[in-house]
Amino acid sequence: MASIIYNRFKYQQLGDTGITPINLKTDTIKLSLHTSSYVPLVTHNFWSETTNEIATTGSYTAGIAGGYTLTVTTSKDDIDNEGVFDAVDVSITTATITARYAVIRKDTGVATTSPLIAVIDFGSDQSSSNGTFTIAFAAEGIINLG
Repeated sequence: MASIIYNRFKYQQLGDTGITPINLKTDTIKLSLHTSSYVPLVTHNFWSETTNEIATTGSYTAGIAGGYTLTVTTSKDDIDNEGVFDAVDVSITTATITARYAVIRKDTGVATTSPLIAVIDFGSDQSSSNGTFTIAFAAEGIINLG
């Protein structure tokens, strides 16, 4: 489901000890929504490098203190021999949103130290108008490491 996995997260998973560790099971993992004006690059490292986040609306709060806190699950897929990073589907209520991207990060509370994990590209702008904005993650999970 993830369209881009940021290099920093890949390198950390491969054992680079000079990179801020990310523990998907215990860290606070957040999702932020961004317009089509954001240009996601695999070389972005921290949340401070993202742009064009949508404004606060309904149950969504913009900014480093905001975003949407994911309820993360991790598991083993013994059939495909993969580790699976997944989360409960997102429902942002009473919101007027137009977003193209969902950016997933480890939240440290500081934009310059919150490492990026992945981007989900919806393929086109997705919208809600004073309603519920939903992100249904793929049945195979957000990221599969195999």
